Amino acid sequence: MRALVYHGANNKAWEDVPKPTIEAPSDAIVRVDTTTICGSDLHILKGDVPEVTEGRILGHEAVGTVESVGRAVTTIVPGDRVLVSCISACGRCRFCREGRYGQCLGGGGWILGHLIDGTQADYVRVPFADTSTYKFFESVPDDEILMLADILPTAYEVGVLNGHVSPGDTVAVVGTGPIGLSAIAGARLYSPSHIVAIDLADSRLEAAKRFGADLTLNNSTEDAVTFVRQITDGLGADVVIEAVGTPDTFELCTELVRPGGHVANIGVHGAPAQLHLEKLWIKDVTITTGLVDTHSIPTLLRMVGSRQVDATGFATHRFGFDQMMEAYDVFARAADTGAIKVIISRDGATV
Repeated sequence: MRALVYHGANNKAWEDVPKPTIEAPSDAIVRVDTTTICGSDLHILKGDVPEVTEGRILGHEAVGTVESVGRAVTTIVPGDRVLVSCISACGRCRFCREGRYGQCLGGGGWILGHLIDGTQADYVRVPFADTSTYKFFESVPDDEILMLADILPTAYEVGVLNGHVSPGDTVAVVGTGPIGLSAIAGARLYSPSHIVAIDLADSRLEAAKRFGADLTLNNSTEDAVTFVRQITDGLGADVVIEAVGTPDTFELCTELVRPGGHVANIGVHGAPAQLHLEKLWIKDVTITTGLVDTHSIPTLLRMVGSRQVDATGFATHRFGFDQMMEAYDVFARAADTGAIKVIISRDGATV
């Protein structure tokens, strides 16, 4: 089969590799019909995730068709169309029993495209298939279902829920890439008074307006801290969501938050950031981090199916599998190309 293979920092290739086979009774082999590229894949390619070894097939998001299952799999059968979660869950360990699948101790967690071969390929082996795949409404297009593999649950759980967004809050979202836009969409479910989108790219700020931000700010030309304090009687935002993953953006978030507020970090960090406790210790600020657990996927599936959550605006570019390298180039240059999510499918056509 063909797959996108990591060959060390800044080096990848679309090449022939062996097709995966069942290795454990709880495995499924899924034919990948649609996949995408995540910001964390770009972090891997920059060398920010040293656990990813040379020769690894990248990718952790997919919609596909079950080809075969191990003898212990009971909830899906060959021919079923499924969403492959970015998080695999053994379902038995302490953390899985608490719904914290991202911290799975039984061989799961974020493993696809990280510790084992991932979804940017013709086929993928999915461990713990009963608890790591989801059947879905066939009436909803693959492009929308695919957003539930990672970005929508990540932003909802690690940003909105961890940040305790509440009615009437002022929510500042720093970074309006796919995760930041998802956080905006998720925050709107809780009726905040304002959602402030902060970014350096005007094209992404325009996208933020479409996803529900009522105020936008380019912090290369305007001071974000001054702006947020002006609209909050000098206090700062109730909730600040970090959706970039750089030291500067994290430190900005800690300056934007009000006393007693929440900073919810979603971004994948590859470098140390300073935590200014000399300023924060007295302010009763709560800072949370987290890897998505994907416990919200069933809820979000229902909400996307009923159109309470609109997942139609993420897909901006489409490619076929053999255009994988071009898709990476377009996604990596999102500030220039306007890419939010690139959709890569068996019958994809470039748009």
